[in-house]
Amino acid sequence: MLNVVLRGMRTRWVTFVGSFVALALGVGIVAATGLALAATFDAPRHGPERFAAAPVVVRGEDRLRVRTPIGVRTQELTSPRPVPAELVTALAELGRTVEDRTFSVTVGSARLDGDGEGTVGHPWPVAAATPYRLATGRAPAADGEVVVTAGNGSDVRTGERITVTTGSGTVARTVVGTVRPAGFETAVFFTAAEAARVSPAVDAVVVHADPAVVRAVVAHEDRMVVLTGDDRRRADPDPDRDAEALVSVNALLGTAAGITVFVSVFVVASTFSFAVAQRRREFGLLRTAGATPGQVRRTVYAEAAVIGVLASAAGCRMGALGAPRLASWMAGEHIAPHWFVIGDQNWPLHTAFWTGVAVALAGAVAASRRAGRVGPVEALRESAVDSGSMPLSRVLLGAAVLLTGAALLGIALVQDPGSLLKRKTYVTQPMLLIVGCALFAPVLVRPVTRFLAWAPAQLPGATGVLARENASAGLRRTSAVAAPVIVTVALAASLMGTTATLDEARAAEARTQVTSDFVVTAATGGAALPAEFVERARRIPGAVVSASRSTSVTVLEEGTALVTSEARAVDPDDAAAVSELPVVAGGLAGLDDGSLVVNEEWMTTRVGARVGVWLADGRKVTLRVAAVLSTGTGNNGVYVTPRNSGGAAVDRVDVKVRDGAGRSAVAAQLAAAGRATGTEVATRAGWLAESHRRTGGNTRLGLLMILLIAVVYTGIALANTQVMATSDRVRDLVVLRLAGATKAQVLRLVGVEALVVVAVGAVLGGAVAALNLLGVRTALALLDVRSAVVVPWGTIGSVVAVSALLAVVFAVLPASLVLRVGPAGRGLSRRAR
Repeated sequence: MLNVVLRGMRTRWVTFVGSFVALALGVGIVAATGLALAATFDAPRHGPERFAAAPVVVRGEDRLRVRTPIGVRTQELTSPRPVPAELVTALAELGRTVEDRTFSVTVGSARLDGDGEGTVGHPWPVAAATPYRLATGRAPAADGEVVVTAGNGSDVRTGERITVTTGSGTVARTVVGTVRPAGFETAVFFTAAEAARVSPAVDAVVVHADPAVVRAVVAHEDRMVVLTGDDRRRADPDPDRDAEALVSVNALLGTAAGITVFVSVFVVASTFSFAVAQRRREFGLLRTAGATPGQVRRTVYAEAAVIGVLASAAGCRMGALGAPRLASWMAGEHIAPHWFVIGDQNWPLHTAFWTGVAVALAGAVAASRRAGRVGPVEALRESAVDSGSMPLSRVLLGAAVLLTGAALLGIALVQDPGSLLKRKTYVTQPMLLIVGCALFAPVLVRPVTRFLAWAPAQLPGATGVLARENASAGLRRTSAVAAPVIVTVALAASLMGTTATLDEARAAEARTQVTSDFVVTAATGGAALPAEFVERARRIPGAVVSASRSTSVTVLEEGTALVTSEARAVDPDDAAAVSELPVVAGGLAGLDDGSLVVNEEWMTTRVGARVGVWLADGRKVTLRVAAVLSTGTGNNGVYVTPRNSGGAAVDRVDVKVRDGAGRSAVAAQLAAAGRATGTEVATRAGWLAESHRRTGGNTRLGLLMILLIAVVYTGIALANTQVMATSDRVRDLVVLRLAGATKAQVLRLVGVEALVVVAVGAVLGGAVAALNLLGVRTALALLDVRSAVVVPWGTIGSVVAVSALLAVVFAVLPASLVLRVGPAGRGLSRRAR
């Protein structure tokens, strides 16, 4: 049998080229993404960086640890407790100590060197315990002097004057020395005295003493830890940053691999199905010659296995070569960390190989069953018209898939509408509906084709009528060409439409909730606004000022799960004047030092109920629920008072002009306060535009990468199916020439027919996307978010235009080669025989 299979494949190689290319490309992408995915499982583990030269470090506990019936659960604390003054004094009695303080710094227009997201300040004496060493100049000796990190990318030199903004205000400082970048932060060093004035709290203490003695002293203090050896890395800025940086990379690569497998199965199955439909006479001859249905099915499986093995091997080779380039591109585009490289794991290649073989065999399942049902009489059939009927098994499968997709959508809307707004859901949700639509394609294609081709058929000439009739008659061909277009249009419209809709919903939510006239935020996450600016803003006549802090609240749900929620610490009276929160129970006026405001996602949502929570510094308190907010798009967090902020600094100021006060006068004084303290003041409209921009960065690149995969597969499928279809329509095309049609007319007919089929796929794909977007819109309505659906017409138009171009090119090109012979050429006589 293998000999027969190989001879048949050699004879009909055009039929299998597309399947081979699609499968090889799919395996290559899976192999490349698998190798990159494997590299995300193990982030490089660094030793101590910030305090690499410190013998012992004492600092506040940075992780919350809670014992539960199933073990100890931990969560990172956003505001570890400062070292108490009494403990600092006690540690100083053990030996030489150095106090460390870390605070946010903004440096005018000067550019410093370093890999940190924000610039931070430290006292110079602590530099001896760090990797920092003077490269030029000297240590700061007076309050007006600083040392900065400066390398090849810096434009600051020793002796220059720079503007420095800290929590205590904006001042000019002289650079008396520079240190080389350490790679984990961008630092500015002050004298110990000035650092203590800027940030009175002691964040850590370096102790030159016996660790056992230090532990004995610290044991009496709550939420304090002693770090030695490798544990000193816990005092580094964001010690888990490498592992956290790989989380989004892992999700992106996993999604890309899943989409690739899904689309490749789709394309290969469609190709095999069309190939079997083309070979009805061939299988009929085999049956006439005595082949059993089982032998015919095994022939199809054998062909699939041969293609699967060869294509998978080629794909693994492509994946191994492409993975390093993929990692380099991701690092260059800042999707992955700059150090991201491919490891030496081999299991992704084995997984990709056997996945490719399985995909080929899975794609041939339905085709083999159809081939086994071909009877000997099929050898005598000459009809090119498909009946449009579907076997009962396909009807049942399609109905099951569609009902499952619709049921999952309905259950999510009833039980948890917010789940539909999460990327993992809206990326995978369309797949079931796409498969269901594709399974019903033979039934849907004919009425949609006749509807879309009705207008062209009314035009003078026979082109429109023939295009409509050809597309309606060749349902299997039309379905095979439309299938990849359905996938691509549905994915493009669903993914990009959902993200754009969610962006608009979040912006609409913010426009409703923020009623202030001006919004001032810190330049970087974790930074603080200058206290001088806040005080000057409060003194402006006619202005209502609400200063708030970013913090967090952790709760133990169901006795086993620690869940941390983002929170804001506000003064309830001021916050009520500059915002309209979506309160569904209680009221913001009830917020005080003994209560908190929660949202509907919390386990406890009864006003007046008492909840045990851990604050950002690790303190456990019991607070009363003062109000409950609607969930919204997920940005409605928790609210507490400043006393329960865990020591967080002010990082946002909302300013509203009182009724009757002059807006221009308030704006002028606010701008003057901003200039004096190096703080940027934005109007409400400007802040909304900046903070609620369209999805960009890594998320957009990730979605575009997924769409690129789908578009590439669409191109392969269209090219393969059109070439196969044209090779099977030689006689039809020659008959048209014999009937008097010119070569240009025949090619025009082929092109118009390709456009009609692409339009059919676009309409069906658009219908699937519309259902998905309707689900998202319904979920937003259930979450009390009023926002319109944003349809990505540009993306859809680009996808349809590319599909149309590919379909026309790969339909017209082979047809023009066929028509190179004359109208009475040998092509007709050969087919007639």
